Amino acid sequence: MAEYRQLRFVPPPGATDILLVRHGESEPLVDGQLLPTLADGQGDPALAPKGELHAQQVCERLASEAVDAIYVSSLRRTWQTAAPLVRSLGIEPEVEPDLREVFLGEWEGGLLRKKMAEMGPLARRVLDEQRWEIVPGAESAATFSGRVRHGLERIAAAHPDQRVALFTHGGVIGELLAQASGSAPFAFTGADNGSISEIVVTPQRWFVRRFNDTTHLEIGVTRRLGDSPAM
Repeated sequence: MAEYRQLRFVPPPGATDILLVRHGESEPLVDGQLLPTLADGQGDPALAPKGELHAQQVCERLASEAVDAIYVSSLRRTWQTAAPLVRSLGIEPEVEPDLREVFLGEWEGGLLRKKMAEMGPLARRVLDEQRWEIVPGAESAATFSGRVRHGLERIAAAHPDQRVALFTHGGVIGELLAQASGSAPFAFTGADNGSISEIVVTPQRWFVRRFNDTTHLEIGVTRRLGDSPAM
């Protein structure tokens, strides 16, 4: 009698396995001071000491996952997080600027954290309507969605049948997983610092394989509902 067993997932030929790594915890915002910014006005804080620990822990985990390529965004907290893996594997990281964090207009420089902590009417609208563009001057949903998709598709096209470690941001991870799954825009926001999510990308379809894997981390703080989902 024939048997039909349940089988493990096997990526289709030519697919790219992309590990989405959220950067380690970055410098805190101090009242009266904005976080460092790039020339284009986007917040660019360095890793906090806790973030350096996140980087070490996630890169120790990834060192055993047969990574073929490493990508970072144009913001330094991602390449600082990737640094231990770069040293371990000897793979030169490539920069994909389209996978930088969502631009938050008047809430750049770390102000998103303060606004979300205060949870005023505008912050509540952002979460209720799941649209960053409610923030004055912020990037539109269409622009953000399009650029992160183009960035990921470029990486996938360059690495068929390979595994890529992509060090990026909470908002980017949430957007990519929402696109892959067809979910609500903020369904996958809130990935922990140093966490690993995973998608398998083909020209026809994206597969969500995992979200917010933190088994390699020592998580000391529980995220509260409503805490800042990005940056």
